[in-house]
Amino acid sequence: MHEQTIAKAIIDKATKHGKVRKIVVEVGDLGHLPAHEMEEVLTTLTDWEVKITKKKATVKCEECGYEGEPEILEKGHDHNVFKCSQCKAMMPTIIDGKDIILKEIEVE
Repeated sequence: MHEQTIAKAIIDKATKHGKVRKIVVEVGDLGHLPAHEMEEVLTTLTDWEVKITKKKATVKCEECGYEGEPEILEKGHDHNVFKCSQCKAMMPTIIDGKDIILKEIEVE
């Protein structure tokens, strides 16, 4: 049900701008939901055109100093397991790519 809460917040934010026709939502690689789940719930709850874009994650490893894309080992509903792509240390600090953001709204 977590996906419904996120989707309803996006829907509420979008409808404040008028009669919505289309939205673009950015889903980070390390977001709370996989992109396909976010798209599925939004298309189920609305009759809008829904476009999902994916944002690559960026992490900083405290062990080796690497800053870049992590190696994602497991991506699930409200959890991710990832490691440093360089030294393989588990769960480096997330810098970017963990959010789900309403990027564009097209209204009538």
